[in-house]
Amino acid sequence: MARLRLGPLLRYVDGSTATVWVEADRPCTAEVRCADGAGGTARTFQIAGHHYALVPVTGLTPGTETAYEVRLGDGAGAAVWPLPDSPYPASTIRTPAESGDDAELRVTFGSCRWAAPPSGEHDPVGPDALDTLAARIAVDPGAERPDVLVLLGDQVYADQTSKATQRWLAARRDLTDPPGVQVADYEEYTHLYYESWLDPEVRWLLSTVPSCMIFDDHDVIDDWNTSAAWLAEMRATPWWRERILSGLMSYWVHQHLGNLRPEELAHDDLYASVRATPDGTDVLRAFAAAADADARAARWSYRRDFGRVRLLMVDTRAARVLTEGERAMLDADEADWVREQALADPGTYDHLLIGTSLPWLLPHLIHDAEGWNAALCRGERGERWARFGENLRRRSDLEHWAAFPASFEALTALITEAGSGPQAPATVCVLSGDVHHAYVAEPSWPSGAAPDARVLQLTCSPVHNSIPSMLKLGFRFGWSRVGRGLGRRFARHGGVTQAGIDWRRTGGPWFGNQLMTLTLRGRSARLRLDQARAVRGGGVRLEKADETRLS
Repeated sequence: MARLRLGPLLRYVDGSTATVWVEADRPCTAEVRCADGAGGTARTFQIAGHHYALVPVTGLTPGTETAYEVRLGDGAGAAVWPLPDSPYPASTIRTPAESGDDAELRVTFGSCRWAAPPSGEHDPVGPDALDTLAARIAVDPGAERPDVLVLLGDQVYADQTSKATQRWLAARRDLTDPPGVQVADYEEYTHLYYESWLDPEVRWLLSTVPSCMIFDDHDVIDDWNTSAAWLAEMRATPWWRERILSGLMSYWVHQHLGNLRPEELAHDDLYASVRATPDGTDVLRAFAAAADADARAARWSYRRDFGRVRLLMVDTRAARVLTEGERAMLDADEADWVREQALADPGTYDHLLIGTSLPWLLPHLIHDAEGWNAALCRGERGERWARFGENLRRRSDLEHWAAFPASFEALTALITEAGSGPQAPATVCVLSGDVHHAYVAEPSWPSGAAPDARVLQLTCSPVHNSIPSMLKLGFRFGWSRVGRGLGRRFARHGGVTQAGIDWRRTGGPWFGNQLMTLTLRGRSARLRLDQARAVRGGGVRLEKADETRLS
C-alpha cells in the first residue's frame, strides 16, 4: 500500500480549480476527493527515487469551503490524509467568490524559516510564527485566516543545518569532507523539506492555506550569486556543481511547480517531459544544468491574479547578471517580462504586489553603502579598493537592489509608471524579507513626478530565526539622521549619484519572529504585523504589534 511521505500542500486555488502537491513512498495514482464531489487525480512522477504528484482539483464551487481527503494507490486507493487521530480540523479548500468590488483578500507574508528543533528541545530562536499561526487557525477554523500565504525565500537552509540534520548527515557520509555539515545532494535536500514541512502545525497549515513561494540565497547557500568572482570560486570547488543542481532540482519539485496556474502547467514542456518518462531525474537535471549555465534558460518569476489584486513574484537570485560593469538584478529578458506583467491590462487590478525576497528600499545608510561598495567593486577607486570592496560585499551581504544601481532605478521607474495615470491601482506594495526584521518605508518623488498610487516597501522577516543585538542596533542606526549623513559620505567617496527618489521609515523596525498580513478590499488596504510570543504559564500566541490603514 502506498503511503504519504510529505504533504499535502494546497498550492493554487481559484473559484473552481485548485492544485494539491504530495509525495508518496512509491509509484501510484494520487487522488484528491472533496466533500462536495469535486476532485482530481494525477499519476506520480519520479525524481531521484522519490515519487511526487501535483493533483489538479476541478469542479469546485466559487465562494465555498469544502473538506478534502487524499488517497494513494491504483483503483480506489487508500485514504492517507487526514492522518488517523489527527488533532487538527479537516483540511479544506476555500474558493473565492466571483470577483466584485467588495471581495476581500488577506495576504500573509514573511521569509526566513529555520527549521524548529524536535519537540521537547530548546528552541534557540524563539517561537515559530507559522506554527503559532497554525495553532490560532486550528482553534477556530471559521475565524479570520489568510487567503494566501506568500513565503519570500529561505524556506530551507541548505548551508545552516540543524543539529538533528547534522546527525543524519553524519550517518550518511564523512562530515570532514566538503561541504561538511551543509547539504551536498538531492537526497539531503529532501531531508531539509521533511524537517521543515513535517512539522505537525506547519504541515496542517500548508494543507489548508494556499501558498506562493520564491527562493532566496539560503535555499542554496549564503551569498548565492553575489558576484562573478564569488561564482568563479564556487565553481572551482569539487562539491558545488552537485549542490547547485540539486538545489535547483529540489526547488522546482517542492516549490516552483505549485506556483504555476493549471493552464501554465498544461503548457509546460519540462513538466510534460518529466511526467512522460518512468524516471524524470535526467530530464530535470539537464534543465537545472542549463539554468545554472544561463539565467535565460529558466524563468522562476511568475504572476498570480487574485480577483483585482495582482501578485508579481520576482526572482532576485538566479536571474542576475554578474559581470562587473554590467551587473543587473535581472537579465534583460527577465526585466522585460517583469515590466510586461506589471503593466498588462491597466485598470483591471486595484493593488499591485511585487514580491521580491530582497528589499527595494533599505535603511539609508545601508542603501548608500551598497551603492558605494558596487562602485568600488567595479574599479571606480582602483584595484586595491576593488579587492577590498569584493571582500566587504561578501562579509556584509551587500547585494540588495541598491547594490545593482541600474536595476534599482529601473524598478523605481517601473513602480512609478505602474502607479501613474487614470487607471492606476490604489497601492503598489513591494513585499520583501531577508533582513531579519520588519519595517514599512514610503518613498517620495520630486514635485510633479509622484505616482497616483500609494507606494510602500513592506518588509517582514524572519518567520523563525534571529538576529544579533549588534545588528539590531545597526539597523536602527541606519535609519537615523546621523546614519543617513554617514551613508552620503560613502556615496561621495564612490562617486555614486543620489537616487531619484527619497524615502522615510513609517513603521518599525520590529524584531522577532513575525508575519505581516495585507487585507485588501476594493481600493482599500490595511496592514497588520503579528509577532509570535511566549505567554506566561507556557505556550505561545500571535500578538498584534501594529495595524495601519494604507488606503
